[in-house]
Amino acid sequence: MDSILNFLIPVALAQTGGAPGGTEMGLMNLLFPIILIAAFYFLLIRPQTKRAKEHKQMVEGLKKGDEIVTGGGVLGRVTEIGENFMQVEIAEGVQIKIQKASVGSLMPKGTYKGNL
Repeated sequence: MDSILNFLIPVALAQTGGAPGGTEMGLMNLLFPIILIAAFYFLLIRPQTKRAKEHKQMVEGLKKGDEIVTGGGVLGRVTEIGENFMQVEIAEGVQIKIQKASVGSLMPKGTYKGNL
């Protein structure tokens, strides 16, 4: 009967020296989540906050006469700036009011006239 059990269930060999997975395994198990969090920070969180900071500075620096493209792809020239909204001329005599946060990018001078 012993030989059948030994065949089905492998016999555990006695180990010498301390408990398996001592201090070294504990450090390795703790080190992996720390490395994972650091990787997420440097690859995802930090670049996103940097982009958000640059966008905020760009929006705060807008002035009357700047040429912009909105997040929806509308090209225009800033005609008025308020606290949260701005008025943008998208064609001669056609003005729209947009949120400041919806500005996608600041265009070089002359882009607006060249595309009308």
